[in-house]
Amino acid sequence: MSDRGPSIESVDVSVFEVPTDQPEADGTLEWTSTTMVVVEVRAGGHRGLGWTYAGAGSATVVSEKLADICIGADPLNVPGVNEQMARACRNLGRPGLVACAISAVDVALWDLKARLLEVPLAALFGQVRPDAPIYGSGGFTTNDDDTTRAQLEQWVGGWGIPRVKVKIGESWGTNPGRDLARVALVREVVGDEVEVYVDANGGYTRKQAVRMGRRFSEEHGVVWFEEPVSSDDLDGLREVRDACGADVAAGEYGYSLGYFAKMVAAGAVDCLQVDVTRCGGYTIWLRAAAVADAHNLQVSGHCAPNLHAHVATAVPNLRHLEYFHDHHRIETMLFDGTLTPDGGQLVPALDRHGHGLSFRHADAEKFRAQ
Repeated sequence: MSDRGPSIESVDVSVFEVPTDQPEADGTLEWTSTTMVVVEVRAGGHRGLGWTYAGAGSATVVSEKLADICIGADPLNVPGVNEQMARACRNLGRPGLVACAISAVDVALWDLKARLLEVPLAALFGQVRPDAPIYGSGGFTTNDDDTTRAQLEQWVGGWGIPRVKVKIGESWGTNPGRDLARVALVREVVGDEVEVYVDANGGYTRKQAVRMGRRFSEEHGVVWFEEPVSSDDLDGLREVRDACGADVAAGEYGYSLGYFAKMVAAGAVDCLQVDVTRCGGYTIWLRAAAVADAHNLQVSGHCAPNLHAHVATAVPNLRHLEYFHDHHRIETMLFDGTLTPDGGQLVPALDRHGHGLSFRHADAEKFRAQ
């Protein structure tokens, strides 16, 4: 205990490997499981919970580098601890596993702070809107038509979500005919009133992305074209943005504030994607949203819908959150307090402290990796 109140007493980290319900792929990657690194911090009889979807190496960063920084620190000074963590990892390299580790700890610290103050995170951040619109996301390139149709019907018919996204750019853009056929199927299933989004995960070349983007928009009314080319190709993103009618989006691989500043300054996107489990946690997510807002751009929360719900309501330039198939499965399987997607938005639970989620350790144990 310090004169100011309780200090952070412990930092625990665990790794879990959760199999997907079937093999999945996008335009440039295949996978059969999702790794989740869970962080719990304690102070004053309360526990804060955070996690990231990243490799097990992030857990090593937490246990060997970040825990010592947190223990003994003021749990109410989260931005200060975030800055110390970032400085301590200078020689490790910020992007990737290190940023994901910082993100998981930062989320846990904000959750702990809100629980100590006995307020929901939305109240701690300050709300400018009551809810966060979502879009259904999945539509993997490995899905057959029946699986794709079932996902779409659940999102639109079951939950009432008026926005849906599928993966394209199959096999690095080498099967454009199937990309077009799958998007046509989406429009057939959801009808004319639902917004249709596509995500190439950087699988197309610049000119190919322009050609495909125009066809997606003109033939099927697509309004969101995510990572038409690599997110590292800012000139290419801007070229596609200038040539296509659909909004171009990217940013999910942003691991520092500077990344987002460069993307915005390059005029590369119409909407900036920011992932709280990668960018540095809530501390940096809010700053990235401010960078976008200063340039009259909206932000979209990438994946991890239940972690984004509270912070998303704190920014005026929010467009929506991604309600991703894999993370919906994991979060409803392993956490109590998850929010319902019914009606196409997530409404933060204001009757619970922090983000309102608790981890079901017993249910997760069978997935433990370390």
